[in-house]
Amino acid sequence: MTNHICTLPWLGRGSFAILAAAVSLALLPSAQAQQQQQQQPLLGAAPETNTSQQEVQQYCGTIVDAARDQRYLIQKQELEKLQADVTDRIKMLETRRAEYQDWLKRRDDFVSKAKDGLVDIYKSSKADEVAPQFNEMDITIAAALIMRLPARQSSQILSAMDAKKAAMVARIMASAANPQIPKDPS
Repeated sequence: MTNHICTLPWLGRGSFAILAAAVSLALLPSAQAQQQQQQQPLLGAAPETNTSQQEVQQYCGTIVDAARDQRYLIQKQELEKLQADVTDRIKMLETRRAEYQDWLKRRDDFVSKAKDGLVDIYKSSKADEVAPQFNEMDITIAAALIMRLPARQSSQILSAMDAKKAAMVARIMASAANPQIPKDPS
């Protein structure tokens, strides 16, 4: 099998190596020139860097207003969202306040009716029979109930109660009539 590279009749096998060396030597100066051209921009990089810095500053200067506007727009949207949230919470709180006031009114009405009913119950009871209940009752509730009973019945209940408890009830009743007297010594 013959080598197709060496098919030229005037070129022998040894001559091919010489021809290859000559071609590479001829191309060597061209390669060095390309290498020098590539190195020249690197050596003269300072003017391009200044130009590059100026271009960067100019670019940043032109987009800074747009970036600021965009940032303000985002902040405005966030504030509007927060304002809507606050408005919703205020509405919810107002609704709950109205519900609470309605509940409180119903409770006060119930307590008033219960007190009236309880007072009516104690009005029709005998003092010596209810006195033990007043002894066990919260002192302020006992005082409030006794104050609403007729004076004659109140005095009978107080005389049938434990002496210490009756004294505390009397003190609370007196302080209700005259706020300068201390309410509860305990």
